[in-house]
Amino acid sequence: MSKGGEEMGSLRSGSVKEIHQVQKDELEFEFTDRISVFDKLIPSIIPGKGGTLCAEGAFWFKRAEKLGINTHFIEMTAPNRFRVKRVDIIRDYDKMNSETTNYLIPLEFIARHYVAGSLHDRIGKGAIDPADLGFEEGHEVRYGEMLPRPYLETSTKLERVDRLLGLEESLRISGLTKAEYDDILSIILLLDEEIEREVSKRGLIHVDGKKEFAFDKDRNIMIIDVFGTADEDRFWDKAAWERGECIELSKEFVRKYYEGIGYKASLYKARGRGMAEPDIPPLPGDMITKASAIYRDLQYRITGV
Repeated sequence: MSKGGEEMGSLRSGSVKEIHQVQKDELEFEFTDRISVFDKLIPSIIPGKGGTLCAEGAFWFKRAEKLGINTHFIEMTAPNRFRVKRVDIIRDYDKMNSETTNYLIPLEFIARHYVAGSLHDRIGKGAIDPADLGFEEGHEVRYGEMLPRPYLETSTKLERVDRLLGLEESLRISGLTKAEYDDILSIILLLDEEIEREVSKRGLIHVDGKKEFAFDKDRNIMIIDVFGTADEDRFWDKAAWERGECIELSKEFVRKYYEGIGYKASLYKARGRGMAEPDIPPLPGDMITKASAIYRDLQYRITGV
């Protein structure tokens, strides 16, 4: 319901979120217990997942505001719902420029602090030179190794399957100026410092994560959607990492399962050849139980609550 008591109804359904318009300039995010990997919705439900993501998202928005960072967050309205400012979604890249206001910037910004996931894969394939990550020439990169400096990338947000972008295309399709792009990178680094400082108190390492931004009605940058959660970010157990083990404590735990059964390889092979994508199988019962426990535990280790 809107604050005035008028229900305006569902606006759209995402893979894991339901978005409701409650007032002309306000939306309400409903975090479901659905889960997706590799842009595929898994036909399984993770009990309690939605409430943990909602709590984590609200926690970090409040932290961002204390740091003086503009956000679209308004308030939590239920254990798995919160209210946000509404911005326009413009799917035609040509309709965004340095004068456009109140719109979703159609980019995802990825900040990596350790060697993991697709970054490790690309290093292994020779697609990324370790020297470009700040390592000394000839350094043999190991999985789980801390990067000499944060590595920031951008990818598409509104296309069916995300693809990485260079700076020139990122600016062209988003309507960002170079100065605004640099401002966003500075905000990301400030937020990641805060995330690492907070979660390290409860034995976590913040490995990497993605963030989304928009412009408000005065073309001020604001961070939107959610960040620092078990779905958007990767966390490892700090004590285990210090012993040389990378224990996944986020949605990456589920991704690893689908890699292990060969689904990821078959999916990406089909995509690369332009073939029909294979259906993703449901999670077995024991994996659902473990994933639910990870999400619940991570809420405490992120927020302290």
